[in-house]
Order: sequence, then structure tokens, then C-alpha cells
Amino acid sequence: MFTVIVFILILSVLVFVHEMGHFVVARRAGVKVFEFGLGFPPRAFSFYKDKEGKWRKFLKGQDIAEVPGTLYSLNWIPLGGFVKIKGENGEEAEDKDSFGNKKIWKRISILSAGVIMNVILTAVLLSIGFMIGLPQIIDKENTKTLTVESAQIQIYSVEKDTPAHDAKIQAGDVIVSIQEQEFVDIEKLSDFINEKEGEEITLKIKRGDEEIEKKITPQKSEEIDRAVIGVGLMKTGLVSYPWYQAIYKGVSTTIELTGFIVSAFYNIIKDLIIGVEVETDIAGPIGIAVLTGQVVKLGFIYVLQFTALLSLNLAIINFLPIPALDGGRVIFLIFEKLRGKPISARIENIIHNTGFALLMFLVLVVTFYDLSKFKDSFIALWGKIIGLF
Repeated sequence: MFTVIVFILILSVLVFVHEMGHFVVARRAGVKVFEFGLGFPPRAFSFYKDKEGKWRKFLKGQDIAEVPGTLYSLNWIPLGGFVKIKGENGEEAEDKDSFGNKKIWKRISILSAGVIMNVILTAVLLSIGFMIGLPQIIDKENTKTLTVESAQIQIYSVEKDTPAHDAKIQAGDVIVSIQEQEFVDIEKLSDFINEKEGEEITLKIKRGDEEIEKKITPQKSEEIDRAVIGVGLMKTGLVSYPWYQAIYKGVSTTIELTGFIVSAFYNIIKDLIIGVEVETDIAGPIGIAVLTGQVVKLGFIYVLQFTALLSLNLAIINFLPIPALDGGRVIFLIFEKLRGKPISARIENIIHNTGFALLMFLVLVVTFYDLSKFKDSFIALWGKIIGLF
């Protein structure tokens, strides 16, 4: 249940920040916002300011047209949120407080504001993380100049047809000890393995929150003339920076991650178009919920990092040039600027509705993929939820 609560909180924060971007920029542009909602209807609690500036509760059966400003609502389905903007679909374009009445650059600003807010949130979360200490690769330089905690030797790759591969060791495993001997230096660990050529040794590894013992026999590699088990090793730990360096690191890391994620999406779309098997792993709502449970077990700082990555992914996905998404709507405004007149509202709505339907179909496909991939974890999680009732 704690995992479910954390998942809902993370999703709520990401959506709140995104929709707040649309809301603030729309209001500053002079566009009326009918409703700012967290979660999806039915409404649980709603309130607004009357003409005298006093807060009022929105009563059941009351017409939203009676609200002079914006209705703020907390809704029962905690899986998103929305901002209902006047004229967002091209209607009432003659009214001065309508979205459709504003200049194209203002409309693009309103549509882009949610994405920009999610990118800013990523930079803020990463900056806070770097102040506290985020997991990073440790080298001699940052060991001398920065604060490092919880140092450990981690496996980042496993070669095929090697003792490690045969023992089903995985990338991401942490080496706790070998023959009950702990190591903090990769060179000393490698020398120890070399000395045990042909001998069966016990490797204790940490995978997630559990420790596993593996029996493995180092074999000599002709390429480097040493006994190895067939893994790539790196030293990792929680590295923290002074606040001024942490802010710079948070911003620069956000820029770097943006490049990586955009490149990953490009490869996914390209592979889908040419019919090649998609190599990048994809997760939908269920997959993200299961991953949230795994991250929660690792601790707060990992949840912070995970939230930052989700926020950046949400920003980039929303700005893809796909109908129904913010990026798709921006493309239509660019066409309008180039043509000198808007595309028919009816045609645009048909295209956006079609795009939305395709996106929902894609969500269903990814959900079925998640169910097959995370079946055991999902069943266990669902069983715990049912048990509470």
C-alpha cells in the first residue's frame, strides 16, 4: 500500500507542476481558466473566489458558469489532472479572454509551459539530490574533492559465455564479498580473483534489497593473461556537492539526460517505422508502479532521482509532435502561422481525437506488455492491496 501511495504522490506532483505551468501562463496571457483540477472527476471537493474575493465552496449541482474566476477541484480519480481553458479547441475565438483570440506566440507559450515546468522540476530535484548525495561512479578525482558515502563495487556488464554469465549474475548487482572478504578497491578485488584461478569461490551479491550467494570459478582470459569471471566493474556511491556546484550539476545533468531520452525516443520511433525489434525497454503505468515499489525499497534519494527522470520523460513525451499532445498542438499553430490562417477547427479536432485514440491504444498495448513482464510483482502488489480491505 505504501508503494501505491508513493506512486500516486509522484504522479500527482508531476501532473500538478505540468498543469500549473499551463494555468499560470494562460492567466498571465489574459485567458480565462474555467477549472484547475487535480485528479479526474467526479469532484471530491471544489472551491473558488467570488466577486468580493472570498473563498466559496462549489456546491453539488451548481453551474460552473456561475464561477467568476477559476474553479479549483480535487477529484476522486488520483491518476492525473487537467486545466480547462476557455477556447482551447478553437471555440469562442471572438472573446478577448479566449485562448483562440490570442496571438500565436502566446498560445505556443501556454501550450509549452507545462513541458517547461516539468524540465525545471527535473533540474530542481536533481540539484537537491546532488546537495544530499546522488548515486554516481566514483573516481580518484571526485573522491579527493567531494563527499562520498556508501561506496560499493557494482557490476555494470556481464560478458556472454563466461563464468559470471553461467552463474546468472546481472548488471546492477553489487558485490558484497568474495569468500567472506569485503573489498572497496576494484584493483584488489581483481587481483584476488586472479589468484583464485580454477578454484570455486563464493560470491555474495546484493540485488535490490536481497543478498544472494553464487558459486563461481574464475577462468583465465587469453586476451589479458589473467583469471576473470567476465564482468565489468565500477565503484559507485552517494556523491554530494556544495550547493553552488549542485545547482550547476543539476542543470547540466538535466540537459544531458534530455539528449539521451530524445535519442532513445528517436530510436524507438525509427525501429517501429522500419519494423525492427525495439531494443529499448518500455514501461507503462503498471511498469512504473512496479518500478516505484523497487525504488522505494532503496530509499528517499532514489525516489527523488526516479521522480526527476519521470518528470523529464513526461516533458519530452508531451512535446512530441503527435496530435492530442502539447507538441502536436504547437505544430498546428506553426502551420497556422505559415499559412496565414488557422486550420479548420473541425478538422483539427478530428485529427487530435484520432491521435488521442491511437495513444490510448498504445497505452493498452504497453499495459499488456507490463502485465506479462511484471506479472508476479503486480499480482503480489494487488494481493496486498486487496488484503487491506
